[in-house]
Amino acid sequence: MLHNPTGRERMGMAFLLSMFAILGPLNIDMYLPSFPDIANDFRANETLVQLSLTAALLGLAVGQLFVGPISDAKGRRGPLLFFTSIFAIASLLCAFAPNITTLIAARFLQGFTASAGIVLSRAVVRDVFSGRELTKFFALLMVINAFAPMVAPMAGGAILLIPSAEWPAIFITLAVLGVLMVVTATVKLPETLPVERRSPSSVKHTLRTMGSLFRDQSFIGYALIVGFVHGGSFAYVSGTPFVYQDIYGVSPQLFSILFGINGLAIVTGSFLIGRLSDRIHERVLLRTAIIIASIATCLLLVMATIQAPLTSLVILIFIYMICMGMVLTSSFTLAMAQQSHRAGSASAVLGMLPLAIGAIVSLLAGINEESAVPMALILFTSASIGVMIYFKLVRGKVNHQAAA
Repeated sequence: MLHNPTGRERMGMAFLLSMFAILGPLNIDMYLPSFPDIANDFRANETLVQLSLTAALLGLAVGQLFVGPISDAKGRRGPLLFFTSIFAIASLLCAFAPNITTLIAARFLQGFTASAGIVLSRAVVRDVFSGRELTKFFALLMVINAFAPMVAPMAGGAILLIPSAEWPAIFITLAVLGVLMVVTATVKLPETLPVERRSPSSVKHTLRTMGSLFRDQSFIGYALIVGFVHGGSFAYVSGTPFVYQDIYGVSPQLFSILFGINGLAIVTGSFLIGRLSDRIHERVLLRTAIIIASIATCLLLVMATIQAPLTSLVILIFIYMICMGMVLTSSFTLAMAQQSHRAGSASAVLGMLPLAIGAIVSLLAGINEESAVPMALILFTSASIGVMIYFKLVRGKVNHQAAA
Protein backbone atom coordinates (compact mmCIF):
# COMPACT_ATOMS: atom_id res chain seq x y z
CA MET A 1 0.00 0.00 0.00
CA LEU A 2 1.20 3.53 -0.77
CA HIS A 3 2.28 5.69 2.19
CA ASN A 4 3.37 9.33 1.88
CA PRO A 5 4.57 8.92 -1.73
CA THR A 6 6.99 11.47 -3.17
CA GLY A 7 8.21 12.71 -6.55
CA ARG A 8 6.42 11.69 -9.73
CA GLU A 9 4.25 9.20 -7.85
CA ARG A 10 2.99 12.01 -5.60
CA MET A 11 2.24 14.36 -8.50
CA GLY A 12 0.51 11.61 -10.47
CA MET A 13 -1.77 10.85 -7.55
CA ALA A 14 -2.50 14.56 -7.05
CA PHE A 15 -3.55 14.94 -10.68
CA LEU A 16 -5.66 11.78 -10.66
CA LEU A 17 -7.48 12.64 -7.44
CA SER A 18 -8.00 16.20 -8.62
CA MET A 19 -9.81 14.92 -11.69
CA PHE A 20 -12.44 13.39 -9.43
CA ALA A 21 -12.50 16.16 -6.85
CA ILE A 22 -13.30 18.79 -9.51
CA LEU A 23 -16.47 16.99 -10.58
CA GLY A 24 -18.31 18.90 -7.87
CA PRO A 25 -17.07 22.39 -8.87
CA LEU A 26 -17.55 21.63 -12.57
CA ASN A 27 -21.04 20.33 -11.87
CA ILE A 28 -21.87 23.55 -10.01
CA ASP A 29 -20.02 26.26 -11.92
CA MET A 30 -19.77 25.27 -15.55
CA TYR A 31 -23.38 26.03 -16.47
CA LEU A 32 -23.66 29.30 -14.50
CA PRO A 33 -23.19 31.57 -17.58
CA SER A 34 -26.20 29.86 -19.18
CA PHE A 35 -28.67 30.72 -16.38
CA PRO A 36 -30.42 33.47 -18.40
CA ASP A 37 -30.57 31.22 -21.50
CA ILE A 38 -32.08 28.32 -19.53
CA ALA A 39 -34.69 30.68 -18.07
CA ASN A 40 -35.59 31.90 -21.57
CA ASP A 41 -35.70 28.43 -23.17
CA PHE A 42 -37.94 26.93 -20.49
CA ARG A 43 -39.85 30.17 -19.87
CA ALA A 44 -38.98 29.80 -16.21
CA ASN A 45 -38.32 32.48 -13.63
CA GLU A 46 -34.93 32.98 -11.99
CA THR A 47 -35.96 31.16 -8.82
CA LEU A 48 -36.73 27.96 -10.76
CA VAL A 49 -33.38 28.14 -12.56
CA GLN A 50 -31.62 28.62 -9.23
CA LEU A 51 -33.57 25.60 -7.97
CA SER A 52 -31.63 23.49 -10.49
CA LEU A 53 -28.47 24.57 -8.65
CA THR A 54 -30.08 23.84 -5.30
CA ALA A 55 -31.02 20.34 -6.53
CA ALA A 56 -27.42 19.65 -7.55
CA LEU A 57 -26.15 20.87 -4.17
CA LEU A 58 -28.64 18.65 -2.33
CA GLY A 59 -27.56 15.72 -4.49
CA LEU A 60 -23.92 16.39 -3.66
CA ALA A 61 -24.74 16.59 0.05
CA VAL A 62 -26.95 13.48 0.26
CA GLY A 63 -24.66 11.50 -2.03
CA GLN A 64 -21.64 12.01 0.20
CA LEU A 65 -23.47 10.66 3.24
CA PHE A 66 -24.36 7.61 1.16
CA VAL A 67 -21.03 7.05 -0.59
CA GLY A 68 -18.72 7.72 2.37
CA PRO A 69 -19.85 4.79 4.57
CA ILE A 70 -20.04 2.49 1.53
CA SER A 71 -16.39 3.23 0.77
CA ASP A 72 -15.37 2.51 4.38
CA ALA A 73 -16.91 -0.96 3.96
CA LYS A 74 -16.22 -1.77 0.29
CA GLY A 75 -13.07 0.19 -0.53
CA ARG A 76 -12.52 3.34 -2.61
CA ARG A 77 -11.94 2.19 -6.19
CA GLY A 78 -15.14 0.27 -6.99
CA PRO A 79 -17.64 2.88 -5.72
CA LEU A 80 -15.67 5.66 -7.44
CA LEU A 81 -15.83 3.99 -10.85
CA PHE A 82 -19.51 3.05 -10.47
CA PHE A 83 -20.83 6.45 -9.43
CA THR A 84 -18.73 8.34 -11.97
CA SER A 85 -20.23 6.18 -14.71
CA ILE A 86 -23.73 7.13 -13.55
CA PHE A 87 -22.62 10.78 -13.48
CA ALA A 88 -21.96 10.63 -17.22
CA ILE A 89 -25.48 9.27 -17.82
CA ALA A 90 -27.03 11.93 -15.56
CA SER A 91 -25.20 14.65 -17.52
CA LEU A 92 -26.84 13.44 -20.71
CA LEU A 93 -30.24 13.52 -18.99
CA CYS A 94 -29.60 17.19 -18.16
CA ALA A 95 -28.60 17.95 -21.75
CA PHE A 96 -31.81 16.51 -23.19
CA ALA A 97 -34.23 17.60 -20.47
CA PRO A 98 -37.54 18.67 -22.11
CA ASN A 99 -38.56 21.06 -19.32
CA ILE A 100 -37.27 22.77 -16.18
CA THR A 101 -38.78 20.12 -13.88
CA THR A 102 -36.88 17.33 -15.60
CA LEU A 103 -33.70 19.40 -15.55
CA ILE A 104 -34.04 19.93 -11.79
CA ALA A 105 -34.51 16.19 -11.20
CA ALA A 106 -31.58 15.30 -13.46
CA ARG A 107 -29.41 17.87 -11.69
CA PHE A 108 -30.11 16.13 -8.37
CA LEU A 109 -28.94 12.80 -9.84
CA GLN A 110 -25.91 14.51 -11.37
CA GLY A 111 -24.98 16.00 -8.01
CA PHE A 112 -25.61 12.72 -6.16
CA THR A 113 -23.20 10.80 -8.40
CA ALA A 114 -20.59 13.60 -8.58
CA SER A 115 -20.37 13.41 -4.79
CA ALA A 116 -18.32 10.21 -5.07
CA GLY A 117 -15.45 12.12 -6.65
CA ILE A 118 -15.39 14.63 -3.81
CA VAL A 119 -15.70 12.32 -0.82
CA LEU A 120 -13.53 9.48 -2.14
CA SER A 121 -10.67 11.67 -3.34
CA ARG A 122 -10.42 13.03 0.22
CA ALA A 123 -10.69 9.56 1.73
CA VAL A 124 -7.87 8.31 -0.51
CA VAL A 125 -5.70 11.22 0.65
CA ARG A 126 -6.27 10.19 4.28
CA ASP A 127 -5.57 6.53 3.39
CA VAL A 128 -2.22 7.37 1.83
CA PHE A 129 -0.89 10.38 3.79
CA SER A 130 -0.41 11.25 7.46
CA GLY A 131 1.09 13.97 9.66
CA ARG A 132 2.46 17.11 8.01
CA GLU A 133 2.48 15.29 4.69
CA LEU A 134 -1.31 15.15 4.93
CA THR A 135 -1.48 18.94 5.27
CA LYS A 136 1.00 19.54 2.46
CA PHE A 137 -0.60 17.11 0.04
CA PHE A 138 -4.11 18.37 0.68
CA ALA A 139 -2.86 21.92 0.15
CA LEU A 140 -1.40 20.77 -3.19
CA LEU A 141 -4.69 19.10 -4.07
CA MET A 142 -6.62 22.24 -3.18
CA VAL A 143 -4.34 24.39 -5.35
CA ILE A 144 -5.01 22.12 -8.33
CA ASN A 145 -8.72 21.90 -7.53
CA ALA A 146 -9.03 25.66 -7.22
CA PHE A 147 -8.52 26.03 -10.94
CA ALA A 148 -11.86 24.27 -11.51
CA PRO A 149 -14.03 27.19 -10.28
CA MET A 150 -11.81 29.49 -12.32
CA VAL A 151 -11.89 27.45 -15.52
CA ALA A 152 -15.42 26.01 -15.29
CA PRO A 153 -17.48 29.16 -15.94
CA MET A 154 -14.95 30.29 -18.56
CA ALA A 155 -15.29 26.93 -20.30
CA GLY A 156 -19.07 27.20 -20.10
CA GLY A 157 -18.94 30.69 -21.58
CA ALA A 158 -16.57 29.54 -24.31
CA ILE A 159 -18.88 26.66 -25.25
CA LEU A 160 -21.74 29.15 -25.62
CA LEU A 161 -19.60 31.14 -28.08
CA ILE A 162 -19.35 28.16 -30.46
CA PRO A 163 -21.67 28.72 -33.45
CA SER A 164 -25.03 26.95 -32.96
CA ALA A 165 -23.96 25.69 -29.50
CA GLU A 166 -26.49 26.17 -26.73
CA TRP A 167 -26.53 25.37 -23.02
CA PRO A 168 -27.12 21.56 -23.48
CA ALA A 169 -23.62 21.38 -25.00
CA ILE A 170 -22.21 22.15 -21.54
CA PHE A 171 -23.80 19.01 -20.08
CA ILE A 172 -22.72 16.90 -23.04
CA THR A 173 -19.16 18.05 -22.34
CA LEU A 174 -19.53 16.93 -18.71
CA ALA A 175 -20.77 13.52 -19.88
CA VAL A 176 -17.71 13.05 -22.08
CA LEU A 177 -15.46 14.11 -19.21
CA GLY A 178 -17.09 11.55 -16.93
CA VAL A 179 -16.41 8.75 -19.40
CA LEU A 180 -12.76 9.79 -19.77
CA MET A 181 -12.32 9.83 -15.99
CA VAL A 182 -13.73 6.32 -15.61
CA VAL A 183 -11.34 5.01 -18.25
CA THR A 184 -8.35 6.77 -16.65
CA ALA A 185 -9.15 5.56 -13.14
CA THR A 186 -9.68 2.00 -14.34
CA VAL A 187 -6.08 1.97 -15.53
CA LYS A 188 -4.32 4.20 -12.99
CA LEU A 189 -6.09 4.13 -9.62
CA PRO A 190 -5.11 1.41 -7.11
CA GLU A 191 -7.24 0.40 -4.15
CA THR A 192 -5.99 2.34 -1.08
CA LEU A 193 -8.10 0.82 1.69
CA PRO A 194 -6.93 -2.71 2.57
CA VAL A 195 -9.52 -5.28 3.59
CA GLU A 196 -8.29 -5.44 7.19
CA ARG A 197 -9.02 -1.71 7.68
CA ARG A 198 -12.56 -1.81 6.29
CA SER A 199 -15.63 -1.29 8.47
CA PRO A 200 -18.55 -3.69 8.81
CA SER A 201 -21.18 -3.11 6.14
CA SER A 202 -24.42 -2.47 8.03
CA VAL A 203 -26.86 0.35 8.62
CA LYS A 204 -26.37 0.00 12.38
CA HIS A 205 -22.60 0.41 12.14
CA THR A 206 -22.97 3.35 9.77
CA LEU A 207 -25.32 5.14 12.15
CA ARG A 208 -22.99 4.40 15.07
CA THR A 209 -20.03 5.85 13.15
CA MET A 210 -21.95 8.97 12.14
CA GLY A 211 -23.17 9.41 15.70
CA SER A 212 -19.62 9.22 17.07
CA LEU A 213 -18.48 11.84 14.56
CA PHE A 214 -21.23 14.27 15.55
CA ARG A 215 -20.39 13.76 19.23
CA ASP A 216 -16.72 14.57 18.59
CA GLN A 217 -16.70 18.28 19.55
CA SER A 218 -13.41 19.08 17.86
CA PHE A 219 -14.31 17.34 14.60
CA ILE A 220 -17.80 18.79 14.39
CA GLY A 221 -16.41 22.25 15.18
CA TYR A 222 -14.13 22.13 12.15
CA ALA A 223 -16.92 20.61 10.05
CA LEU A 224 -19.35 23.39 10.97
CA ILE A 225 -16.78 26.08 10.19
CA VAL A 226 -16.33 24.59 6.73
CA GLY A 227 -20.10 24.21 6.48
CA PHE A 228 -20.92 27.85 7.09
CA VAL A 229 -17.93 29.56 5.45
CA HIS A 230 -17.97 27.37 2.34
CA GLY A 231 -21.74 26.86 2.36
CA GLY A 232 -22.34 30.59 2.56
CA SER A 233 -20.25 31.07 -0.57
CA PHE A 234 -23.00 29.44 -2.62
CA ALA A 235 -24.97 32.65 -2.18
CA TYR A 236 -22.22 34.18 -4.30
CA VAL A 237 -22.30 31.26 -6.76
CA SER A 238 -26.07 31.52 -7.17
CA GLY A 239 -26.36 35.29 -6.92
CA THR A 240 -23.57 36.65 -9.11
CA PRO A 241 -24.90 35.37 -12.47
CA PHE A 242 -27.84 37.74 -12.02
CA VAL A 243 -26.08 40.45 -9.99
CA TYR A 244 -23.22 40.80 -12.48
CA GLN A 245 -25.22 40.30 -15.69
CA ASP A 246 -28.64 41.80 -14.89
CA ILE A 247 -27.77 44.54 -12.38
CA TYR A 248 -24.30 45.56 -13.61
CA GLY A 249 -24.87 44.60 -17.26
CA VAL A 250 -21.77 42.48 -17.91
CA SER A 251 -21.72 39.89 -20.72
CA PRO A 252 -21.73 36.12 -20.07
CA GLN A 253 -18.06 35.98 -21.12
CA LEU A 254 -17.01 38.83 -18.80
CA PHE A 255 -19.01 37.23 -16.01
CA SER A 256 -17.09 33.99 -16.61
CA ILE A 257 -13.81 35.87 -16.21
CA LEU A 258 -14.90 37.76 -13.09
CA PHE A 259 -16.21 34.56 -11.55
CA GLY A 260 -13.25 32.51 -12.65
CA ILE A 261 -10.52 34.73 -11.19
CA ASN A 262 -11.73 33.76 -7.74
CA GLY A 263 -10.16 30.39 -8.43
CA LEU A 264 -6.85 32.25 -8.10
CA ALA A 265 -8.00 33.45 -4.69
CA ILE A 266 -8.66 29.88 -3.54
CA VAL A 267 -5.27 28.83 -4.95
CA THR A 268 -3.63 31.63 -2.97
CA GLY A 269 -5.35 30.61 0.26
CA SER A 270 -4.45 26.95 -0.11
CA PHE A 271 -0.88 27.84 -1.11
CA LEU A 272 -0.49 29.96 2.03
CA ILE A 273 -1.55 27.04 4.24
CA GLY A 274 0.91 24.70 2.51
CA ARG A 275 3.79 27.16 2.82
CA LEU A 276 3.13 28.38 6.36
CA SER A 277 2.02 25.18 8.10
CA ASP A 278 5.61 24.23 9.04
CA ARG A 279 6.00 27.50 10.98
CA ILE A 280 2.48 28.42 12.07
CA HIS A 281 -0.06 25.93 13.39
CA GLU A 282 -3.01 25.31 11.09
CA ARG A 283 -5.37 26.33 13.89
CA VAL A 284 -3.86 29.83 14.02
CA LEU A 285 -4.10 30.16 10.26
CA LEU A 286 -7.73 29.01 10.39
CA ARG A 287 -8.62 31.59 13.04
CA THR A 288 -6.96 34.37 11.05
CA ALA A 289 -8.79 33.38 7.87
CA ILE A 290 -12.30 33.32 9.33
CA ILE A 291 -11.83 36.66 11.09
CA ILE A 292 -10.64 38.36 7.88
CA ALA A 293 -13.52 36.72 5.98
CA SER A 294 -16.06 38.21 8.38
CA ILE A 295 -14.52 41.69 8.03
CA ALA A 296 -14.42 41.47 4.21
CA THR A 297 -18.05 40.35 4.00
CA CYS A 298 -19.15 43.11 6.39
CA LEU A 299 -17.61 45.65 4.00
CA LEU A 300 -19.23 43.81 1.08
CA LEU A 301 -22.63 44.25 2.71
CA VAL A 302 -21.98 47.99 3.05
CA MET A 303 -20.93 48.25 -0.61
CA ALA A 304 -24.02 46.34 -1.75
CA THR A 305 -26.29 48.52 0.35
CA ILE A 306 -24.97 51.78 -1.15
CA GLN A 307 -24.87 50.21 -4.66
CA ALA A 308 -21.13 50.80 -5.00
CA PRO A 309 -19.31 50.16 -8.30
CA LEU A 310 -18.83 46.54 -9.35
CA THR A 311 -15.07 46.79 -8.76
CA SER A 312 -15.55 47.11 -5.00
CA LEU A 313 -17.69 43.96 -4.90
CA VAL A 314 -15.21 41.99 -7.01
CA ILE A 315 -12.24 42.96 -4.78
CA LEU A 316 -13.98 42.11 -1.51
CA ILE A 317 -15.25 38.78 -2.84
CA PHE A 318 -11.69 37.99 -3.99
CA ILE A 319 -10.41 38.58 -0.43
CA TYR A 320 -13.22 36.42 0.95
CA MET A 321 -12.29 33.60 -1.44
CA ILE A 322 -8.63 33.71 -0.33
CA CYS A 323 -9.86 33.17 3.21
CA MET A 324 -12.12 30.35 2.05
CA GLY A 325 -9.14 28.58 0.46
CA MET A 326 -7.34 28.81 3.80
CA VAL A 327 -10.39 27.59 5.72
CA LEU A 328 -11.00 24.60 3.45
CA THR A 329 -7.40 23.38 3.59
CA SER A 330 -6.71 23.94 7.29
CA SER A 331 -10.10 22.67 8.51
CA PHE A 332 -9.85 19.49 6.47
CA THR A 333 -6.41 18.52 7.76
CA LEU A 334 -7.30 19.37 11.38
CA ALA A 335 -10.61 17.49 11.20
CA MET A 336 -9.23 14.40 9.44
CA ALA A 337 -6.03 14.01 11.46
CA GLN A 338 -7.56 11.47 13.87
CA GLN A 339 -10.03 9.81 11.49
CA SER A 340 -7.99 7.06 9.82
CA HIS A 341 -10.49 4.33 10.83
CA ARG A 342 -13.50 6.24 9.49
CA ALA A 343 -12.02 8.51 6.81
CA GLY A 344 -14.81 7.94 4.30
CA SER A 345 -17.57 8.83 6.76
CA ALA A 346 -15.64 11.82 8.13
CA SER A 347 -14.98 13.09 4.61
CA ALA A 348 -18.69 12.70 3.84
CA VAL A 349 -19.69 14.87 6.80
CA LEU A 350 -17.11 17.51 5.89
CA GLY A 351 -18.40 17.58 2.34
CA MET A 352 -22.10 17.34 3.17
CA LEU A 353 -22.48 20.28 5.55
CA PRO A 354 -21.39 23.10 3.19
CA LEU A 355 -23.52 21.69 0.39
CA ALA A 356 -26.60 21.33 2.59
CA ILE A 357 -26.18 24.91 3.79
CA GLY A 358 -25.37 26.01 0.26
CA ALA A 359 -28.59 24.48 -1.05
CA ILE A 360 -30.55 26.76 1.28
CA VAL A 361 -28.60 29.97 0.77
CA SER A 362 -28.52 29.60 -3.03
CA LEU A 363 -32.29 30.11 -2.98
CA LEU A 364 -32.21 32.94 -0.42
CA ALA A 365 -29.72 34.86 -2.59
CA GLY A 366 -32.46 35.41 -5.17
CA ILE A 367 -35.05 36.93 -2.79
CA ASN A 368 -34.48 40.41 -4.26
CA GLU A 369 -33.48 40.14 -7.91
CA GLU A 370 -32.69 43.86 -8.18
CA SER A 371 -30.12 44.06 -5.38
CA ALA A 372 -26.86 42.44 -4.28
CA VAL A 373 -27.80 42.93 -0.61
CA PRO A 374 -29.27 39.40 -0.02
CA MET A 375 -26.09 37.80 -1.39
CA ALA A 376 -23.82 40.02 0.71
CA LEU A 377 -25.92 39.58 3.86
CA ILE A 378 -25.75 35.80 3.58
CA LEU A 379 -21.97 35.88 3.09
CA PHE A 380 -21.51 38.12 6.14
CA THR A 381 -23.86 36.06 8.31
CA SER A 382 -22.26 32.72 7.42
CA ALA A 383 -18.72 34.03 7.97
CA SER A 384 -19.72 35.50 11.34
CA ILE A 385 -21.25 32.20 12.41
CA GLY A 386 -17.97 30.54 11.43
CA VAL A 387 -16.09 32.86 13.80
CA MET A 388 -18.49 32.09 16.65
CA ILE A 389 -18.18 28.34 16.09
CA TYR A 390 -14.39 28.57 16.18
CA PHE A 391 -14.33 30.32 19.56
CA LYS A 392 -17.10 28.16 21.02
CA LEU A 393 -16.19 24.66 19.82
CA VAL A 394 -12.62 24.64 18.47
CA ARG A 395 -10.79 27.10 20.71
CA GLY A 396 -12.83 26.04 23.73
CA LYS A 397 -11.97 22.37 23.14
CA VAL A 398 -8.26 23.15 22.68
CA ASN A 399 -8.13 25.22 25.87
CA HIS A 400 -9.88 22.44 27.80
CA GLN A 401 -7.39 19.86 26.56
CA ALA A 402 -4.45 22.14 27.45
CA ALA A 403 -5.80 22.64 30.96
CA ALA A 404 -6.28 18.92 31.38
